[in-house]
Amino acid sequence: MTELTSSELSRKIRQHVLRMTHHGRSSHVASGLSVADILASLYGEVLRVDPSDPDWLDRDRFVMSKGHAGAAVYAALSETGFFSPESLAAHYQNGSTFSGHVSHVGVPGVEVSTGSLGHGLSIATGMAWRARAVGAGWRAYALLSDGECDEGSTWEAALFAGHHRMSNLIAVIDYNKYQSLATTDETLTLEPFADKWVAFGWDVIEVDGHDIEEISAGLDIDPRDRDRPRCVIAHTIKGKGVSFMENNVLWHYRPPSDEELALALAEVSE
Repeated sequence: MTELTSSELSRKIRQHVLRMTHHGRSSHVASGLSVADILASLYGEVLRVDPSDPDWLDRDRFVMSKGHAGAAVYAALSETGFFSPESLAAHYQNGSTFSGHVSHVGVPGVEVSTGSLGHGLSIATGMAWRARAVGAGWRAYALLSDGECDEGSTWEAALFAGHHRMSNLIAVIDYNKYQSLATTDETLTLEPFADKWVAFGWDVIEVDGHDIEEISAGLDIDPRDRDRPRCVIAHTIKGKGVSFMENNVLWHYRPPSDEELALALAEVSE
């Protein structure tokens, strides 16, 4: 897939996200930065996928439920061989396949278009159900934002998966504790967050969402050894890697200026 180490991949993802949101004047730079290490873990360590055959029948399925961080997904795919990193320059341009919210249309490696929050876990649950029905060994992953855990559809899927003990389903939550214009606690508190998932019949672990080794250990599971779905609550920092973007709601929507891009790239390249 790639000769990059996972830490190098996460750094590349952050660099691409900064450039893409700057050149396209698009939003959600901080959201992309917060999931860079999770995506580096998935694409560098965990997912069984084949860039030379994106539709390989036995591939693991990955759904980026927080589709507004699409730039980070495109970056991860480009650096792991699904398409050229140079093509990312078209991000957010008229007619480009690289839309602001992640799209599967014309983008190898993307399973489904997302962005309307709260649906990704349901989609991944359906994928996992299909694998079980046909006796396939692949796993289904969904990466959720903490904010979309305000959505009832997320909990409907969680209830269904827990009831059916879907051991081939893994949800990872980017728990950066910010959503849109405020913190999650100010908007609609999620705590006791882990306890909610446990009550819905899930096996739950909490990890440092910027420790790739810790993330990978939580995500790379064998469904045959389990009897329930896994939820990985990844504690992250929104805007991780750029000091003036970290934990600052301004960067949910604002793209970096020329000067800010230079400063940010210097920080994530260290």
